[in-house]
Amino acid sequence: MSHRTRLRDTVLLAASLVTLTSCERAAPPPDASSGPVSEQLAADTPMQTVEGTAFVAPADWSVSVRGPATILETPEGDSHIALVDVRAPTADSAVALAWAAYMPDHPWPLRVVTPAPDKDGWSDRSTYSYQTSPDEKRGVGVLAQRAGDVWTVAVYDMSDATGEKRGAAVALVFDGLQPAGYARESFAGMAAAKLDAARLAELAGFTETAMQELGVPGVAVGIIQDGEVVFADGFGVRELGRPQRPDANTLFMVASNTKALTTLMMGKLVDAEKFGWDTPVTALLPSFKLGDPATTRQVLVKHLICACTGLPRQDLEWLFEFEDGTAESTLRTLATMQPTSGFGEMFQYSNPMAAAAGYTGGHVAYADLELGAAYDEAMRTLVFEPLGMTSTTFDYAKALAGNHASPHSPDIDGEPSVAAMDINYSVIPVRPAGAAWSSVNDMLKYIAMELADGTLPDGTQYIRKETLLARRAPQVPIGKYATYGMGLMVDTEYGTPVVHHGGDMIGFHSDMMWLPEHGVGAVVLTNGDPGWVLRNVFQRKLLEVLFDGHPEADADAASQASNFYARLAAERKLLTVPADPTASAQLAGHYHNDALGDLDVGRAGGRTVFDFGEFESQVATRENPDGSVSFLTIAPGIEGFEFVVGDGAEKTLTIRDAQHEYVFTGS
Repeated sequence: MSHRTRLRDTVLLAASLVTLTSCERAAPPPDASSGPVSEQLAADTPMQTVEGTAFVAPADWSVSVRGPATILETPEGDSHIALVDVRAPTADSAVALAWAAYMPDHPWPLRVVTPAPDKDGWSDRSTYSYQTSPDEKRGVGVLAQRAGDVWTVAVYDMSDATGEKRGAAVALVFDGLQPAGYARESFAGMAAAKLDAARLAELAGFTETAMQELGVPGVAVGIIQDGEVVFADGFGVRELGRPQRPDANTLFMVASNTKALTTLMMGKLVDAEKFGWDTPVTALLPSFKLGDPATTRQVLVKHLICACTGLPRQDLEWLFEFEDGTAESTLRTLATMQPTSGFGEMFQYSNPMAAAAGYTGGHVAYADLELGAAYDEAMRTLVFEPLGMTSTTFDYAKALAGNHASPHSPDIDGEPSVAAMDINYSVIPVRPAGAAWSSVNDMLKYIAMELADGTLPDGTQYIRKETLLARRAPQVPIGKYATYGMGLMVDTEYGTPVVHHGGDMIGFHSDMMWLPEHGVGAVVLTNGDPGWVLRNVFQRKLLEVLFDGHPEADADAASQASNFYARLAAERKLLTVPADPTASAQLAGHYHNDALGDLDVGRAGGRTVFDFGEFESQVATRENPDGSVSFLTIAPGIEGFEFVVGDGAEKTLTIRDAQHEYVFTGS
């Protein structure tokens, strides 16, 4: 379940420029203090590199220049982005010169090089991913691109904690990284074309081709223009090995698109004067609290869903320990969470906070019901029934019994496979953040209401326009062109605002988007990894078709598909499958962590299996550059959970997210 629309795209940083692996090096790069160093910047500041490439340096960061390298340093002092201008015959030689200028003795082996299509005035673009060791807790990657005879090489060298916390600032740097004199294409002030048969065929062809390139088994797409559904259909299959095709009524998990539906329910309560967006949460739900009492007292209703309160992602706890999870247990876990930045300082996405938003609204609407039941009833009576979203549900049994899509993901060798559904049940205790199942037809009803400023097809004013639009008002920036409101993003990258949100769970990736100035909206639902590529790039393709824009989306989708599988193959070469028997034999039979629960180690047929209770996976082993050994889950859809073997006398396995560490102790 993810916010990562822009952040996943950022310079191919989250997905391709850096694979955001792990590592920690607190010291600055050699001689980083030499040369002129600016004061810490008081505001986002447009600047230029040595050769005139434009970029924006984020507020609170520092900038220094050393030879051809312009080095941006985060306030934490443990992370840097180096923008190095060089002249060289090839990308490889440009990257070598960039490393020589920034950190000539860097220790990280190159994992894979992947090409990227020309874009934003840049040519010959390539990304370089480096292998770090998990105990280093660092992400390292390079983007090389050329304008004329000058290469600008961007080195991303950041601790995981800082990189995740300051992801929006990283996006700001790369969003504004443009050759001197370049002007981005803009559709501002243009009229959208009528989506006639030819233009719809172009969108359909793009979708089907991208689906095949990405290895996604099925996609459903819906498009609305001027209040009329102009396209609603599916491509591919609902499940591999079965012939049924998805259609406009097929249910998919829409994941974090649930957040906007949740804030719509809350907006209805605002209209009913049950509370305001600025009402303190504790006045409505006294049991609400965070790990920091001062922060708890500051939290207003709008802060629950604005991704701006300083709480980082802390998803492993609900992903691993959900069998007995409830709304109440979600709030108890929230009470252990600590902010890592101040209110409004930076974009940090929190699914448990979004869950608390829905449970607060539900409690206000139905105070006599258990929190989860109250939320479900509030969504049914205030959102789904009034909008005619008759198929949308939080009832997994109901969804899976009818016309539904199954989740898919490539296996360890890159072959499309049905993914384990088990882990998708983990989102039920935090369901206001992402557990809804819906269809193209139902989601188009929601989008039609948004485009009509809260009016239903029969002319009824369902919600006040002011309340509806308050959910889109910027609460925190995400890079140069996007802002986050309350469960919705607004993107102005190409001049005309696009309101949207994405959603990601295991094997399900979706997006909904609408252009309020042009009366056009769309929904994209996919049933396979890496469906996030398709749902992201579809937005650009829609703009190209509506405004006769430069053709970029097709090449972008093809490139990202190729690169996804290239990275997967590069990672596969590092893995031992089945797991190394010697390393496996040294594991304890049982491990425990208070936050994530139990882990049992099983062995059968030469395979090593980690059983977490709620789900299980075969594991592979990988020897890291520092000599440590990791066990990684490899079941389709849940691949990549990494457990590092401890080197002490006590048997331990450590798993991390960007800002937290969980140690399992063996027995």
